Amino acid sequence: MLSSGYKHFGPNGTAYTDSAELIVTTPIIVAISGLSSNTGKTTLACELIQRLPGWEAIKLTRGHYRSCGKDPNGCCVSDLLSDEPLIRSGREANYEKGKDTGRFWDAGAANVHWVIVGEEQVEEGINRALLRVKSAGVIVEGNSFLEYIKADFAITCARAGENKMKTSARKTLAKADALFLSTVDDSDRASAIESFEKWRRGLAVHLDVDCIPMFTRQEISNLIDSIFENLSVFSVPSVVNV
Repeated sequence: MLSSGYKHFGPNGTAYTDSAELIVTTPIIVAISGLSSNTGKTTLACELIQRLPGWEAIKLTRGHYRSCGKDPNGCCVSDLLSDEPLIRSGREANYEKGKDTGRFWDAGAANVHWVIVGEEQVEEGINRALLRVKSAGVIVEGNSFLEYIKADFAITCARAGENKMKTSARKTLAKADALFLSTVDDSDRASAIESFEKWRRGLAVHLDVDCIPMFTRQEISNLIDSIFENLSVFSVPSVVNV
């Protein structure tokens, strides 16, 4: 699905219309969401960033005006929330080795934007962050923002085995163009799908993924091909570093 018409890229990553006329356009948005926590979203984002030179990344963190109950040195951002979304852009503002934003930088992102929002600030925060993006495309990691913007290509990540599904997971999956199965080992495609299907068959409520293409870590190049085929890009080798 396309958010603002067909977008093509020439050898330098410049966006063109179908008539090859230079235009000012919004960036290509590739969304990475998850059925549950710890599904390999950040790892996949880094894999894509490495293969999409010049692209930027957005990390969306939604917090609460209270402790989340987890390690305060880990994910909790309650002390950063205010009346407006907080966006930290640039290496000096958000690089921390080992953290998600740091991993995006280490993967080669042209810029990284960390969006920190409260429950009611997601739409404003993600739109403000997108206005800061100067590159041809951006990888956006998060779940809730898909309620407010249309991604050009949406990927849902899931564990090859059991997933403790988020309440928003079914809505997220309904917008997915691809399902990425992550594994903790080097399982091949067949084994990963078998593990996922075994978990899916045991669900009380049917989870419909029959029409969604599945990919595994061994198929990152195929996933990128699928992204660009969906966007009708005519010069994949010049944009993608496979």
